[in-house]
Amino acid sequence: MIKLTRLTTPLASTQWLFFIFANTIVVPISIGAAFELTPDQIAVTLRSSLLFTGAACFLQGWIGHRYPIMEGHSGIIWGLILNLGMSASSLGMSFEQIGGGIATGILLAGIVTMMLAVFNLTSFVQKIFTPMVSSVYLFLLAFQLILTFFKGMLKIEPDGTLNVAVSLFSVALVFFVSFLKIKGNAFLGNFSILLGIVVGWILYLLLFPAAGSAQAVTGEGSIIFPLGKPNLEWGIILIAFLGGMMNLSNTIASIQAAAKLYKEEPDPSAFRRSFFLTGSYSAGAALLGLVSYAPFTSTIGFLESTQIFKRKPFLIGGALITILGIFPPLVSILVTLPITVGNAVLFVAYLQLFGTALKSIQGTAFDSKTIFRIAAPLLLGVSIMNTDPAIFESLSVYISPLLSNGLMMGILLSILLEAFVRWE
Repeated sequence: MIKLTRLTTPLASTQWLFFIFANTIVVPISIGAAFELTPDQIAVTLRSSLLFTGAACFLQGWIGHRYPIMEGHSGIIWGLILNLGMSASSLGMSFEQIGGGIATGILLAGIVTMMLAVFNLTSFVQKIFTPMVSSVYLFLLAFQLILTFFKGMLKIEPDGTLNVAVSLFSVALVFFVSFLKIKGNAFLGNFSILLGIVVGWILYLLLFPAAGSAQAVTGEGSIIFPLGKPNLEWGIILIAFLGGMMNLSNTIASIQAAAKLYKEEPDPSAFRRSFFLTGSYSAGAALLGLVSYAPFTSTIGFLESTQIFKRKPFLIGGALITILGIFPPLVSILVTLPITVGNAVLFVAYLQLFGTALKSIQGTAFDSKTIFRIAAPLLLGVSIMNTDPAIFESLSVYISPLLSNGLMMGILLSILLEAFVRWE
């Protein structure tokens, strides 16, 4: 862990800025595309996302769990919403109907999460998401993110062909950032993510200038319920609500992993504070057409990569993200960050998450029977992740989004195994 100085604090804060931005920007854009929003509506959700995410990070680090852990759009809910949006035609429903049902489900999940904190029921949730369930979650999250970032760093043309030049550039950037982390001195290693983004961005614009045009962010459009007003489409509501409850695994795993990183025991009150804030963020996200919020367990990999554990740069980075959302011209500049560059750098950053998952099962002995505790849910989840979602389309549309989500199915199986099988 490095000591913060007048030089390293601004650099660390900027590194947090890019990390939060790179993990945020693709979510509202992809949701907007799935629900066929206009460019102006997507711009509004992007600005709302930056404003909300920056504030969420700052508040969690200040008065929530009080760890430098990014609060961002939940990968579980993101996948569910994309799946439901792409299923609109087969459902025979409009985007507004689906979006409204999602808003209702997420709003209810946010309120229930807040109530769990208010009535001090977080210990009950912790009994469901046991250490073994959290370990399964960490492994599956590592696999899901690495698959996502690997695919994202490859440049696929509209006709489905691979852009070899850009893809090779991404691979070279992965080696560059990895070299800085493994062979560089402490300073280069701690700021390898920032250096990778800056150097990669500059070289990309020099080598591929046609792809570097800026996008105008006007910020005009509907702010409240851009995906659709809340309704009573019960099937959609149930899926969104269940996803919101599964989302609690992020909070449990994140705080437990952060406490281990800081070599301390998790503070029970940290779970309550974090639950309440996450629930309020998710309720607000429903109003703004955003994906539910959750602490990013993957941030642990970022912290282990940078070795900068102080909260100050994180709080500054969150505040800077909020400021970005206020000024559209600044967003217009940052949205030119090549998505392949961001994914290549994040690919390296999240390799550390696999190490976090391995550490979570250290000291746990497995035999020919108990190996099922981790092997069954983990391999089921990975298998579903590598299965074409189209094969689930013949099933009821109200369960196919759940069954086709490897992360959720793996966690659910792990919860059932821990609850109903006596392993000792």
